[in-house]
Amino acid sequence: MNPISRRSAIKSIAVGGGAILTSDKLLSASLRQKNKLGVALIGLGYYSTDLLAPALQLTKHCYLAGIVTGTPSKAEKWKRQYNIPDKNIYNYQTFDQIANNPDIDVVYVVLPPSMHKEYVIRGANAGKHVWCEKPMALTEQECKEMIDACKKNKRALAIGYRLQHEPNTKEYRRIINQKLLGKVKGLNCGAGYYDSRTNHWKQKKEMGGGVMYDMGVYSIQGARLGTGMEPIAVFEAKTSTTRPEVYKNGLDETAVAKLEFPGGVIANIKTSFGEGINFMDIECEKGMLKLAPYSAYAGVKGSSPLGEINFPYDVPMQQAMQMDDDAMAIMQNKLMAVPGEEGLRDIRIVEAIYKSAGSGGSRVTLK
Repeated sequence: MNPISRRSAIKSIAVGGGAILTSDKLLSASLRQKNKLGVALIGLGYYSTDLLAPALQLTKHCYLAGIVTGTPSKAEKWKRQYNIPDKNIYNYQTFDQIANNPDIDVVYVVLPPSMHKEYVIRGANAGKHVWCEKPMALTEQECKEMIDACKKNKRALAIGYRLQHEPNTKEYRRIINQKLLGKVKGLNCGAGYYDSRTNHWKQKKEMGGGVMYDMGVYSIQGARLGTGMEPIAVFEAKTSTTRPEVYKNGLDETAVAKLEFPGGVIANIKTSFGEGINFMDIECEKGMLKLAPYSAYAGVKGSSPLGEINFPYDVPMQQAMQMDDDAMAIMQNKLMAVPGEEGLRDIRIVEAIYKSAGSGGSRVTLK
């Protein structure tokens, strides 16, 4: 039976046969019977090529089922390397036909941020669950539209925050949330690397470029997870560049800001495409919790008065952990660990940082 006929048959059984379950629930029940979910990667750049595809060879609950690319040579290479059937290979014009492919349960959007909204919504409208790389989108409004589209289609939406699935991150969050070192008094966090590229989407404003949308989200996540709270305001934000020929028209190569949390707790964050920084220091009542690196692919390492934080693993295990967790949540019909709302929270803060920086560092209150 072809996919369209199968879908029609299910609908007929649900309606005409007086079945108690709706067709959506029947499809969901069928999905939960799978041992593994088929994942299609949308966009075959560095992250898909070097990290997600290799990670999908390590996952227990999902596998690489298909690809979406606008480059025929990439399609041919991936087809041979991962034994992907022709019927599971799409381009951006044929993408919507993925709705008729039962091999693919999840689409993973790994595109420049300016394209996230379109392909999350198209994926949900095609009846597929959606995973989306960070940053979730360019604006809070776009995030809301993406969340609404997935809810309307009764599809799960997860944002690719690998660190929230990572054991060392879970451990420092446990220490903070259980107040094992007392209350948090302050936090300093830095995330960045020297990007030598000059013509990548990260250097193009219209595609979602600028450091705040990329490494900046790591520093925001660090501040939020490291305090265990949500910020109430942003102030003293400033963006800059030492390479105006690359980061043109005010595009941010480096950004700094202060995030104010309840109780007067201040987090100082810095992010940059101009220098390598990767640390987080959390000042607590009973001592300092220090993480360096706190966001590396190879792992997070830390120390505190309670001892070392170091669960070792190899690259790309973070991505494998993330996708396995998300696949299990879908199969067990549970809430996603990092839903769309989590991505929206960070983009709201990104927008506030830009607003503060654009007005000389003024205080911007967060909802």
